[in-house]
Amino acid sequence: MITADFLQNLDRLRLIINKKVTSSYMGRRQSFYSGSGSTIKDYRIYSPGDDWRLIDWKIYARTDHLYVRRYEEERNLVMHALVDSSASMNYGQPITKFEYGAMLGVGFAYLGLRENEKFQFSTFSEDINVFQPRRGMGHLASMIDYLNSVKPKGKSRFADMMAKYRKLLTSRAFIVVASDFLFDIEEIRQGLLALASGNHEIKIVQVLDVTEKDLQVEGDVKLKDAESSDELRTYIGPKLVTEYENKLEQHMARIGKICAGIKADYFVATTATPIYDIFYDALRK
Repeated sequence: MITADFLQNLDRLRLIINKKVTSSYMGRRQSFYSGSGSTIKDYRIYSPGDDWRLIDWKIYARTDHLYVRRYEEERNLVMHALVDSSASMNYGQPITKFEYGAMLGVGFAYLGLRENEKFQFSTFSEDINVFQPRRGMGHLASMIDYLNSVKPKGKSRFADMMAKYRKLLTSRAFIVVASDFLFDIEEIRQGLLALASGNHEIKIVQVLDVTEKDLQVEGDVKLKDAESSDELRTYIGPKLVTEYENKLEQHMARIGKICAGIKADYFVATTATPIYDIFYDALRK
């Protein structure tokens, strides 16, 4: 069950945001892009991805530094949270991976909301469902109601969904993606590359249940694939446990390498990880 109880405690993290990351990501900050007005408001140092036509070459001639003009009209940064709602996310006790990922998304939306930023929340599996960007606690409350009604199902078509979502990104954004990422590494690569085009700030959170990261099953077992419903009878011994954990570590290492390549921050959490730890680690970067 997703509740709003934990949100008030996130206010403690606003101090971290204001001191360490406000100027880079969200909150009391100016937009990544200048407005379309004609009145110059002030200047700021050029950053990769800025429109080179806004560079003031007279200032460059005097100072040897690149500055861009900012106008009175500016666009707000939109925080985007995308949570995997495929069948594999409906696993875990006492909280499922989907519920944990949804709470992360709600928390980031709340932090943006407290700084008067818009947020857009989406769930994806074989299709993608999008909440349009708005402000206000009412929008946040309706989003929580929706998430509590979601029944994770289907197979994650990650690459297709990220390519589809990319078309909705009309300006540079702060993006959080929560998924177990327990699918083909090439699917992950293609999806993240599609999402990364546009020089966005991206946080990738891989959410696993404790029993997935630390396999605690032994003996004769029957395993069932949550997404395909395929079943497998097998014997799990110490050797198989070691092989599984090695493959999982390799898989996570590959995801980390992809994220490094697109300059996205990558985090791994289990449903037993205190949720504030993830917010702290993500925001201090």
